[in-house]
Amino acid sequence: MAQENSGSKMATAFREDQAASGSASLAKGRKDPLRVGIAGYGAIGQSLASSLQHGVPGVALTAVASRDRERLRATLPADTQLRVVPVAELKDHADVIIECAPAAALSSIAVPALEAGRSLIVLSCGALLQNEELIELARQKGGRIIVPTGALLGLDAVLAAAEGRIESVTMTTRKPPGGLAGAPFLVERGLDMAAIKEPTLVFEGSAREAARGFPANVNVAVALSLAGIGPDRTRIAIWADPTLRRNTHLIEVESDAARFSMKIEGVPSANPRTGKMTAQSVIALLRKLTAPLAIGT
Repeated sequence: MAQENSGSKMATAFREDQAASGSASLAKGRKDPLRVGIAGYGAIGQSLASSLQHGVPGVALTAVASRDRERLRATLPADTQLRVVPVAELKDHADVIIECAPAAALSSIAVPALEAGRSLIVLSCGALLQNEELIELARQKGGRIIVPTGALLGLDAVLAAAEGRIESVTMTTRKPPGGLAGAPFLVERGLDMAAIKEPTLVFEGSAREAARGFPANVNVAVALSLAGIGPDRTRIAIWADPTLRRNTHLIEVESDAARFSMKIEGVPSANPRTGKMTAQSVIALLRKLTAPLAIGT
């Protein structure tokens, strides 16, 4: 019960912070570009860097951080103006920091950013369930934690429904087996994804349990739960499906305002655990933060 109350409070805090801050608050009265730093330089980080370096109005990529700074430097053009810095120093070069790292690294990225009152865009939002104190830190220091839509859809509808009463939220995720390989839940049970020859249900439970067992795979489920009724009441089923080439998510919501379902089939990125749309969602969010006209809740 304590966990459920905690999760529900976390979902409520997320919605209230979204409403109170306003999507364009970072850009209000700003003349200089919004400085952006990237923490983590894997498939998503590199995709974001490429998009930002090609140009997003009102936004400038100023710094990047990675566990292997020398390797990161080697991937960048020799004449780059981009700073390669330790994670803890991103706050000195950026107004907004984008977390693109493994879930276990969230706290080391978030704490210095939020202590400095920066805004943090979190992609490993499943890790927020193990680091709920970050929300209070953001509140105390004037920072913000922003969870983008990512490889999902319909979060605006769920946020709106949560202003009334939501009875249930369920999500069915189907991925090619390779996109689930290495998940702790599967490893602990000795489930070999290479041996899957037909669609197989590999997990069914709450979003909180899914985040624990599949930290690199179901951040979308945690984002959904925070927008709606919390990680303990949001139910998720995960299928390994060798007939698929795309990551597929079906969301079904029953509320006092509407009954709705949404399905998305996302193309995997260079990292098969993450959809290509994840990076695009972050770019769309950055555009929204600086745009004179913002669409969506």
